[in-house]
Amino acid sequence: MNLAAIDIGTNSIHMIIVKVISGNHFDILMQEKNMVKLGLGVFANNKLSDKAVEDGVATIKKYVQLADQYGVDDIIVSATSATREAKNGREFLDRLIHEAGVSPRLISGKEEAKLIFLAVKEAISIKKEKILVLDIGGGSTEAVLGDENQIHFGHSMKLGVLRLLDQFGHQGILTGEEQKSIQSHIRQAASKIMEKAMSIGFDRVVGTSGTIRSLAEACLEKKDNPSPESVNAEEVQLEDLIKLRDKLLNLSPEKRAEVPGISANRTDAIHLGAILLVELLQMAGVNSLTISDASLREGMIIHHIGKRELAVDEGNQGKTLKEKSCFLLASRYETELEAKKHVSGLALQLFDQLKHLHQAGEQERSMVYHAALIYDVGLFIQFQDFHKHSRYIIKHSQLRGFTNEEILLLGHLARYHRKKGPKKRHKKFKKLSAEQQQKVRLLAGILRIAIGLDKTKNQWVQNIYCLPKKEKLQIQVFSIENITLEIWEARRFSDTLSKYLKKEIEIVVG
Repeated sequence: MNLAAIDIGTNSIHMIIVKVISGNHFDILMQEKNMVKLGLGVFANNKLSDKAVEDGVATIKKYVQLADQYGVDDIIVSATSATREAKNGREFLDRLIHEAGVSPRLISGKEEAKLIFLAVKEAISIKKEKILVLDIGGGSTEAVLGDENQIHFGHSMKLGVLRLLDQFGHQGILTGEEQKSIQSHIRQAASKIMEKAMSIGFDRVVGTSGTIRSLAEACLEKKDNPSPESVNAEEVQLEDLIKLRDKLLNLSPEKRAEVPGISANRTDAIHLGAILLVELLQMAGVNSLTISDASLREGMIIHHIGKRELAVDEGNQGKTLKEKSCFLLASRYETELEAKKHVSGLALQLFDQLKHLHQAGEQERSMVYHAALIYDVGLFIQFQDFHKHSRYIIKHSQLRGFTNEEILLLGHLARYHRKKGPKKRHKKFKKLSAEQQQKVRLLAGILRIAIGLDKTKNQWVQNIYCLPKKEKLQIQVFSIENITLEIWEARRFSDTLSKYLKKEIEIVVG
């Protein structure tokens, strides 16, 4: 069996084509990389540029043609930070569906971290140790800590080379004050996750991705490494990375390209990557870094090979028959269940705090909770119209514990969690009784806001506080992170609940 994996990153778009041998073992037939820089400018204006979109679509169309020449059985496509955070990210994915014929998945930072760890575990001998894996991308840095048997935690930090470039402004030589400002920002953004890693403990740090590999290759070139382009399991010393960082910071972009190991495509932001890597290693308290040549795309392949054998873990067995049924359905259709649990928690906060306005009972509360666990199972079929595919799957999956009416309503909640809200002219909605239609309007309205509050799929929104007024409902949202996109998305989808409650809805940072 031949498989292809396309990783739509913030900096580069990669493809790997493999021939599966047995188990998780495969031979790499070919690899392609194009530094599209999809995320350039995204973190300043929350939008993919027209040029980046065109280049991205053209690159993936070329990759698909190449994969077809290799006779692949399946093409797995994942999009990460830049597409997650761009307001037109969905439109970009829609174009890939129509023009390239692929079904991309928009994965969260946590899922990205876990897939990276899967790949590293196959590439590096871990033995009986805990490792902290760092992957510096264009828009985010993934940190995941685990051992041979389990992942202890995996998180995504809002730190990436293009994000730093957007935030701190230029590609040229940084002043001492600018360097200190960047270092302070990195430490603040990474402190919570690095403190958690330190509290669990680890034996060594492993680095992967293009930025880290480039910096490692530059260090190894200087050490007269016989094969600097092959850096898997090689060790790089922190003192050498510090010297390289200081050198890059004192060079113009043109001069950085002359440093052995640094490609011309990376000169705009490689100095920022060096600052970021050194700061993270110093926070981790280590003197060296092990390099892995495996990354997200290999993890995508490994996950795809083994997905049909993955069991639902004990924590996802469910406390009730209804919950267990939803967990099993989510698992079967490869829904990221931890993210859905987070959305369900936000939906319940909204439901409970607005109870004096909507007067709905326990059955409706149960409905919105369970709908939040399975609303996107239709992504398994394809991204385009996945809300409609979700309704079909829910209707035909024989969910245990639910009545026929409840299954009918769950399907409608999945149908209306995105795009346009329920309308009387919609054929299937029109067939519902007046009471059922009101339930769908209320619960879909709550669900749409809860899903919007996890726009970037990072589970940053923790608490919600509703302040009803005579003609307006203010929803205060609390987070320690910057949740501008979450607020924007929730406002976009607040129309359905606003119409139901007959109140203007204002969503603000608490």
